Amino acid sequence: MNIRNSIKAIIINGENILLTKNRDHEGDFYLCPGGGQEHSETFHKTLVRECIEEIGREVSIAELLFIREYIGRNHEHSALDFNVHQVEYYFSCQLDEAEEMSFNPSNPDQNQIGIEWVPINDLLHYRLYPKQLRKYIIKQLNGEKTPIYLGDVN
Repeated sequence: MNIRNSIKAIIINGENILLTKNRDHEGDFYLCPGGGQEHSETFHKTLVRECIEEIGREVSIAELLFIREYIGRNHEHSALDFNVHQVEYYFSCQLDEAEEMSFNPSNPDQNQIGIEWVPINDLLHYRLYPKQLRKYIIKQLNGEKTPIYLGDVN
């Protein structure tokens, strides 16, 4: 089993977070923009490339907020993800040219149907993956201390 790195952006504007909206057989779900690291690519290059692909915007990257592992065989989607082992790195990011809020993804993910600003205080009502991330983002907004390593959570 290969371990795949995925680099993700947490983009907050006021009390809202920017998420990609996706759809599967269960309905709509949300993800932080970002994706898989390519061979010889740095985390920052990966994140800039993935944000251009998924939200059509460059980002400025700040601090690492969270690290999450996903070992597929341990979670509800194990039938599909049994051999998946992914480590996700979530960075605090800002949009470049923040005054312009238009989005034009160049290469959205297969299930991606849109991009939305979601109120952080309403995150618990959204199907955001990983689910555990919702409570940590809310704590961050409220100035509470959070762990960096979240473990094998979904």
